[in-house]
Amino acid sequence: MGLLNNLRGVLLTAIFSITISMVAVPVVFFALVKLLLPVPALRRAIDRLLDAISNLWIIFNTWQQGYTLPTRVEVEGLGDLSRDEWYMLVANHQSWTDILVLVRAFNARIPGVKFFFKQSLLWVPVLGLALWGLDFPYMRRYSKAKLARHPELKGKDVEQTRKACERFRHHPVTIINFMEGTRFTPEKHQQQQSPYRHLLMPRAGGLAFTLAAMDGQLHRLLDVTILYPEGIPTYWDYACGRVKQIKVHIRQRPIPAELIGDYSEDAQFRTQFQQWVNELWQQKDDQIESMKVESMKKVLKN
Repeated sequence: MGLLNNLRGVLLTAIFSITISMVAVPVVFFALVKLLLPVPALRRAIDRLLDAISNLWIIFNTWQQGYTLPTRVEVEGLGDLSRDEWYMLVANHQSWTDILVLVRAFNARIPGVKFFFKQSLLWVPVLGLALWGLDFPYMRRYSKAKLARHPELKGKDVEQTRKACERFRHHPVTIINFMEGTRFTPEKHQQQQSPYRHLLMPRAGGLAFTLAAMDGQLHRLLDVTILYPEGIPTYWDYACGRVKQIKVHIRQRPIPAELIGDYSEDAQFRTQFQQWVNELWQQKDDQIESMKVESMKKVLKN
């Protein structure tokens, strides 16, 4: 059984690698056309084409995960979704599997998914080109020590976020933000002395900067909570089919106008925004606890 599971993991990873390579070719080609012919109407048409290519990849890989894996992904709260809407998606972060779970849960029901990635991923063969071609924004964070040595870098990360988001204002997108900034582990939870039972402390700044950069164009918040009832898996656990069940809870919220402001300079707005994020995170923590209790009851009942 262990050998069969490992073979499944190899097969699934091979399919991911092959399909990413296949998608990267047209993506990079059309991205270069967009770069060389910066005509606004042409750029918007190519953006829609690139999102269509990305969605074909999502649909195929969602199908093949469902076909090759025994994992049940139980999704609650999908509701009415539109590919013509602009969404901000926030989720708890526990594993690299989270991205695959989100792709599976929504399965191209929402517009093109974008998330900020580390600049170093640009140099990963094929994947880096695909991320660049699809206009995924990369982030470059500066440490306090570096900012102390180079004060001219202050605010550069905010400006970079603003420029990245400007590209998303002309066609619908879904911007993903893992607000914890890193994957949850018990060690990190203890180091932070997090006030939440199942979450690390949220970083409000990235969300505030993104909402401000989009200037009110992000109308809806998709608040997504992911639970692995059997424990947090690695990617390899998931690819090998060792994860039997995953629960996903989705709650749609409006994004009120008062959440848009100057997070860097307006202290009052910053305090209000942090309070709103903390309330959101407390509700998510309660949601995880409720999902855990429900899963335990089902186990005991069976």
